[in-house]
Amino acid sequence: MPVPPPELPTDPATPLAGRTAIVTGSGRNIGRSIALHFARAGANVVVNGHRDRAAVEAVAAQVEAFGRGALVQMADVGDAQAVAAMVAAATERFGRVDIAVSNVSVRRHQPFPEITLEDWDATLRSNLSSAFYLARAVLPGMRAARWGRIIHISGEDGFQGHIANRAHNMVCKAGVHAFSKAIAVEFAAEGITANTVSPGSIETTRDWTQYPANWREMRLGQIPMKRIGRVDDIAMACVYLAGDSAEFVSGQVIHVNGGQFMY
Repeated sequence: MPVPPPELPTDPATPLAGRTAIVTGSGRNIGRSIALHFARAGANVVVNGHRDRAAVEAVAAQVEAFGRGALVQMADVGDAQAVAAMVAAATERFGRVDIAVSNVSVRRHQPFPEITLEDWDATLRSNLSSAFYLARAVLPGMRAARWGRIIHISGEDGFQGHIANRAHNMVCKAGVHAFSKAIAVEFAAEGITANTVSPGSIETTRDWTQYPANWREMRLGQIPMKRIGRVDDIAMACVYLAGDSAEFVSGQVIHVNGGQFMY
């Protein structure tokens, strides 16, 4: 049976009013910005981290400062049971999970011959399997509600062979978009969308030992807008995909890269 189009929120300033979102890896950088933009748009937010509880709690406090509900969940998203427990806790607190953003990833810079089996498995669990674990946990509730938004944060590693020594991450970043398409085609008739946001060069706190020494200069020379992206650029794309305004958008990727790559 076709899903009727949802009514748009009465207040366009809060397009996510009444929704609940899980954002993995939301203690800092892109995940933090997504969590705060979702809260500003009206959503309750489950703030997730793995090691730095203080950072996660600080983001949760900022979510609450917007007048929204916040739930701190320290969980390793590479652990299926931990992810299931996080979704169960969110459902108990807020009733259901409407929006799920898989954002966590590690970016090891390793020549292929130096990638161990342990490196490969750990990267896939963190960057790709985690998206499966989260979708698997939230989809039953979304199907019952006949509404849901699943968003995967990918990256240019998944679309361009633009940097060497990242075989494991390239596979994961391509994989999460393929996973978006699989969910999109299977659950579209139930009011559930799945999409990908692919950040380009973004200003974040990171381990610079995993990047070339001239990273900034090299990127600025490639970006037509002549600036490095902001985490808010990614978050605002996620707000669009999470709301009713994108209810006819599924299985797609939004490239947020200042024109560095054009498809």
